Amino acid sequence: MIVEPLALRGAALLRGERHRDERGHLRKVLVAGEAREHGLDVSVAEVVTTANEVAGTIRGMHYQVAPATEAKTLWVTDGALHDVLVDLRPDEPTYGQWVGVDLAASDDVALHVPAGLAHGYQTLEDDTRLVYLISASHSPGHARTLRWDDPTVGIAWPLEPTRISAKDREGHPWPPTH
Repeated sequence: MIVEPLALRGAALLRGERHRDERGHLRKVLVAGEAREHGLDVSVAEVVTTANEVAGTIRGMHYQVAPATEAKTLWVTDGALHDVLVDLRPDEPTYGQWVGVDLAASDDVALHVPAGLAHGYQTLEDDTRLVYLISASHSPGHARTLRWDDPTVGIAWPLEPTRISAKDREGHPWPPTH
């Protein structure tokens, strides 16, 4: 597994290995020991899947506040998406900055999202599905949503939005709430 750091500390692409034979392939998505050597929290308290029917769907920008912060490692099993991370850590030089990466089922790539970042994505294809490994159990009282279209953050989504939940449309403006 190759760990490729992103511009926000602790965020990384995890490039897996695919082994092929006459039966098909086997893919290593995550090697926990290697990830930990790079300082990534790959603990697992929950495994979650999402399914999105329509291209252009936006989910996010979600995060959990202390004491229920969480790290996530995720990958696309069907379809493709544009994933976005926003740094909410005031002590980081990248506070308020965002990065976006495209992920697809055809890639051998997972994304690690450390605690302290808001996370969201927009589907690029119909029927896009993801798997998340989450380091802490969801705590509804600590769940927050940053507005997906906050002008101060200025996320450039690749498509015109087609579907957004009421919760995500009503997210908090910048700066984030703690």
